[in-house]
Amino acid sequence: KEKQRNNTRSVFGNKYGFRVEKTGHKGSASPQNGIHSVCAMADGNSSDEDFSDDWALYSRRPEWSDITPLPQDDGENPVVMIQYSERFNDVFGYLRAIISRQEKSQRALELTKDAAKLNAANYTVWQYRRDILKALNADLYEELSYIGRVIADNPKNYQVWHHRRVIVEWLDDPSSELTLTESILDMDAKNYHAWQHRQWVIKNYNLFDDELHYVDRLISEDMRNNSAWNERFFVLKHGGFTPEVLEREVNYVITRVGLIKNNESPWNFLRGLLQQGTGKLAQFPVVVEFCEALYNDGIRSPYLLAFLVDLYAEQYFDVIESGGNEAVAEEYHQKVQDLCESMANQHDKIRCKYWRYIAENFRRKASERVAAGGGQNGA
Repeated sequence: KEKQRNNTRSVFGNKYGFRVEKTGHKGSASPQNGIHSVCAMADGNSSDEDFSDDWALYSRRPEWSDITPLPQDDGENPVVMIQYSERFNDVFGYLRAIISRQEKSQRALELTKDAAKLNAANYTVWQYRRDILKALNADLYEELSYIGRVIADNPKNYQVWHHRRVIVEWLDDPSSELTLTESILDMDAKNYHAWQHRQWVIKNYNLFDDELHYVDRLISEDMRNNSAWNERFFVLKHGGFTPEVLEREVNYVITRVGLIKNNESPWNFLRGLLQQGTGKLAQFPVVVEFCEALYNDGIRSPYLLAFLVDLYAEQYFDVIESGGNEAVAEEYHQKVQDLCESMANQHDKIRCKYWRYIAENFRRKASERVAAGGGQNGA
């Protein structure tokens, strides 16, 4: 225990590019006693390793001798002292000095590139780089090529995608964006940043024409790709949910559900489709027949059962409001109760309280609706 007290070291957060250390002897007069420090190793996906062997510190470059670097000001009593690498301190010290002077030059532009290598998630680096690009009237296509390479190394970084968007807006040229996002999605088909950028480009530059073909390929490769299903809905919404589109898409999605029954993505897509048109889950008889056939074949996917709960509840209230057959309404009522109980006790036990709430809420609404309708079909 004494040894642990005299020399403790805990390492955390390597995924974030730093480690936290606690050093010093208990009761010593050292100013570091009990103070946590963060050791910067690699920020984001960037690292000192990204630099060539002949790279020199700015403090050793004659062409930078006119600049005095500004150290980071963490205040008099920092809670966490960040132990940056020598290179990191050097680059950002000169960057702070350049920003304070508002120097917008070619050397400043190169400095931001080194800063981005060390921390691609630093918003200030990218904002100041854009300021320099404007001031120098730089070649924006060259910048587009550069940021494309950065994105390939940092595909899940908000700042680099934002920088790309701004450059595309300045150029008013989206011709490379679908290819770029496709290459990133080939690495990770569910990359949120790539999808967000792709949707922005498609919407702002009206590039919808071939998107359904692309999405269909992704769904064929992985029918559980919720991002691809979301993109399909995004494209369809732009064109409008005409009766012909709804019918086509309903047939498309139930075919995919039939291949993998326990797949949440197409079930969500189906619900989204059926909210269009009349808004009724039963508006397409083929959907009702398909779902009941699955159930009768012994399929007990929780997504199927949840859909049937809502479908039968909808049909129950439709019968009540239309003054229909009381026995039919009672059958729907019982199906809702049985399915909720099945979900609570067997197929979705982790949410058993939720399904019991759904059943109770349905019974309450059914009783209120019956009472309002003159007491028919007591529930």
